[in-house]
Amino acid sequence: ESDSPSLRGTLDALQPTTQSGHEDVHQCRFCPFSSRYAYCVTKHERVHAGEKPFRCSVCDKAFSRSGCLKQHMRTHTGEKPFRCEVCQKAFLLRTNLVVHKRVHTGEKPYQCSTCGKPFADKSTLSAHERIHSGEQPYRCKACGRTFRQSSSFNRHWKTTHN
Repeated sequence: ESDSPSLRGTLDALQPTTQSGHEDVHQCRFCPFSSRYAYCVTKHERVHAGEKPFRCSVCDKAFSRSGCLKQHMRTHTGEKPFRCEVCQKAFLLRTNLVVHKRVHTGEKPYQCSTCGKPFADKSTLSAHERIHSGEQPYRCKACGRTFRQSSSFNRHWKTTHN
């Protein structure tokens, strides 16, 4: 991925901060995302900066990451390369297939440490656990409002500040 001059200037202004610890962790300045690698945080921060240098040649939709564009292209081709052997349902993403298979097995490997409720995937468990803790880790830098889930923050950002 090459960065355009305007994108480079924006990203330079968004250099990640570093947390102290046993190894350097680069932290997104806008949400709880972090990585050991500065370039991962820089690519991630494009989402917050609104920079979308990767554009679909079919519908002109733009993306902050090349991998997201590649994944999006499947919506035009109809390609769903990951298929359940049990029911033949197909998926765009391998991770969705893995979680789907738990419908057939009944497996719920993730359990809430507070109430014991089981979940089929980590992200649903994490969102549930924030109900107990009251944690709202997604903070809007523009207005200070906080959110329990990233999807709620993203919806707020798009409808309020874009």
